[in-house]
Amino acid sequence: MERYGGSDTEGDNTPLLHRGHEDKVTRDFQCVVTEPVRAPACCSSRYGLALLSSLGFFVVYSLRVNLSVAMVDMLNNTHQSSTNHSSSVCPAHANPARPKHNHTARVYDWDSETQGWILGSFFYGYILTQIPGGYLSGRYGPKWLLGFGILVSVVFTLLTPVAADLGASYLIAVRVLEGVGEGVTFPSMYNMWAAWAPPLERSRLLTITYIGAQLGTVVALPLSGEICFYLDWTYVFYIFGAVGLVWFVLWSFLVFDSPNTHPRISEQERLYITNSLKNELSTSASHIPWRAIVSSRALWAIVVAHFSYNWTFYTLLTLLPTYMNDVLGFSIQQNGLLSALPYVGCAVFAVLSGQLADYLRETCLYRTATVRKSFSVVGMIGPAVFLVAVGYTGCNYTLAVTFLTISSALGGISASGFNINHLDIAPSYAGILLGITNTFGTIPGMVGPVIARALTKQNTIDEWQTVFYIAAAINLFGAAFYTLFGRGTVQPWAVHASYSHGD
Repeated sequence: MERYGGSDTEGDNTPLLHRGHEDKVTRDFQCVVTEPVRAPACCSSRYGLALLSSLGFFVVYSLRVNLSVAMVDMLNNTHQSSTNHSSSVCPAHANPARPKHNHTARVYDWDSETQGWILGSFFYGYILTQIPGGYLSGRYGPKWLLGFGILVSVVFTLLTPVAADLGASYLIAVRVLEGVGEGVTFPSMYNMWAAWAPPLERSRLLTITYIGAQLGTVVALPLSGEICFYLDWTYVFYIFGAVGLVWFVLWSFLVFDSPNTHPRISEQERLYITNSLKNELSTSASHIPWRAIVSSRALWAIVVAHFSYNWTFYTLLTLLPTYMNDVLGFSIQQNGLLSALPYVGCAVFAVLSGQLADYLRETCLYRTATVRKSFSVVGMIGPAVFLVAVGYTGCNYTLAVTFLTISSALGGISASGFNINHLDIAPSYAGILLGITNTFGTIPGMVGPVIARALTKQNTIDEWQTVFYIAAAINLFGAAFYTLFGRGTVQPWAVHASYSHGD
C-alpha cells in the first residue's frame, strides 16, 4: 500500500477530516476543516441506527434467499429423478427419516429452465426501483421509503405459497413484486448514512449495517432447511415474513432521517456528525448534476466492480443449494447448513475489513483510494481463484465446502472496497450513485441463474465448472477495471454547490 504523503493529481492522498490535523487545508477546494469533537460510540444514536438497519438487511436477505432452499423441497423428486441421470452426481449421504406430517405441502414439476426463471425473477423487479429509490429517498427522506419497501417485500413473501399453488407464472410475478419493494433498500440506506456517518467511521458503520445481509443469509439458509425438514416449505415464507413485520414496527418508532430530526440524540453527537459532514454535503437538494454523474470515471469504476462481484455473489446465492443437492448429494436438512457456511466467513471478513480499513485511513494515513482498491482486489480475485478450484474437487465434499467457504469469505473484504466508495466520491448523492451501480449490479441476478441452469441441464461437474469459470473471469475483469479508474476523494461535481459563493 502507498502511504499518505505522495503527490497525487486527483487529491486522493488527503484523508477526509483526519484526526489530529486541526485546521487542515484540503487541496481540492482550499477550505479549512476543523476537526469536530468525537462523540462516544457506546449507546449512540448512530450505532443504534447501524444495529437496527443491520436487522433490516437481515430481513431483506432472509426473504431473498429462503426460496433457494425451499425450491429444493418444492420440486417433485420423482419427476426430477426421471429427467436426470440420477438424483445427484456424487453418492447421496445418509439422511435421517423425515417426519411424515411435513408432506402436506404441494410439490411441482418444474424443469431446470423454469427453476432458473423463478430464482432470477426477483431481480427483474429489484432493478426497476434502484435509481428511483436513490432519488426519492434523497428528496423526501430515506426512513419511510426504506421501511415501506421492506414491508412490501414482506407482504409478497407471505403470499408466496398461494402464488406457487396458482402456477409458476404467478410465483414469478410475486417474486418480481417482492424485488420492486427491496429495490429501494440499498439506495435509501446510503442516503441515510450520507446524513449519519462521520467520514472516518463510514467503514465501521456500513459494515455493521451490511453484515445483517450476510447474517440473514447465514441464518435463513440452514433455518429454511430445518423448517422444510420438520414442517414444510410453506412455513419458510410465513416465519420469515413474520420477522419482517416485527422489524417494520421497530423501524417506524426508533429511526429518523437525520441527526437534526432525532428527538433523543445527544447534542454532542449531533454536533459531531453535522460538523463532520458540513464540508462534504451539497447545499442544494434540488439540483442534481446528472451529466457529471453519468460521465464520472470514478462512478463507472464502481459500476463495473459492482456488476462483476455480483455475478459471482448471485450465482452462489441462488444456486448453491441446488449445487449441494444435485451434485454433492446433500439432503434438504444438510443443504441449508452447508450452504450457509460460506456466508459465515463472508460476514466475519466484512466486519474485520471495516475495522482495518478505517484504521489504515485514520491511523496509518493510507490514502482512501489505495485502501478501497486494495480491499476490492483481494475481495474479488480471491473468490475467483477458489471458485474455480471448487470445480476440480469432484466428490470431495470437505474440500468443496472448504473452497466455497473461503471464496465467499474473501468476498466479504470487498465490503470495505468499492461497496463503500459511493460515500467517498459523492456523499450528497450516495443514494443516487448506489441506485445506478446497483441497477447494473442487479443484471447478474437476472441473467446469472438463467444462464447457469441452461448450462447445467444434466448437472454434471463439467457443466458446473463452466459456470464457475465464467463467474471468475468476470470477477477478474472487474477488479482490474476498478484498480485503474477508482478514486477515493469527493469529486468536484459532488460539492460544487457548497463552494459556489465566492470560494
